[in-house]
Amino acid sequence: MPSYNKSMAKDFDGQYEDEEVVFIIKNHIIKIRKAFYILFILFLIASIPVLIWPDNINNLWIAFAGLGFGLLIFFYHWLGWYFSMIIVTNQRMRQITQKGFFNKSIIDLNLSKIQNISYNVPGLSASIFKYGTLVVQTYVGDLYIDKVSNPERNYNDLCNTIKTYVGTNQIMSGNENEIA
Repeated sequence: MPSYNKSMAKDFDGQYEDEEVVFIIKNHIIKIRKAFYILFILFLIASIPVLIWPDNINNLWIAFAGLGFGLLIFFYHWLGWYFSMIIVTNQRMRQITQKGFFNKSIIDLNLSKIQNISYNVPGLSASIFKYGTLVVQTYVGDLYIDKVSNPERNYNDLCNTIKTYVGTNQIMSGNENEIA
């Protein structure tokens, strides 16, 4: 079975008594790259008065204000990235999505309801930085997990977990088109 960082989610809200965490899927840090770009651009724009009028020390406060505002925006997006995860247990998958400070959504999916699992690594940068998209198909619809770290490893771990705990060979592998 795959290992996970026990400090991340040994226990979680809503965990059943007979349920144990098998592994955790996290999004890749690349998911918050736009927030880093915003931080950099805000600081750069706020630094223009200091570059034009270097003798006026009061313009330095404008640069610090731009940096502070950029850090606030970056922290907002970082919270969403850090507290969003998928906890795979021996009974279900729980997707926890945090958006900002107060918006949180949770999706539970019983492992026996999963029909098909596939993954996609979209392009050169995704191959270099090792991120991709996991697609979990059910009778109700598809669950897209975008910008996941190590999609191949998580795909294999999820297939093995379903095979071990559900006890059937029901999963159709999306990449090999064989029954797992």
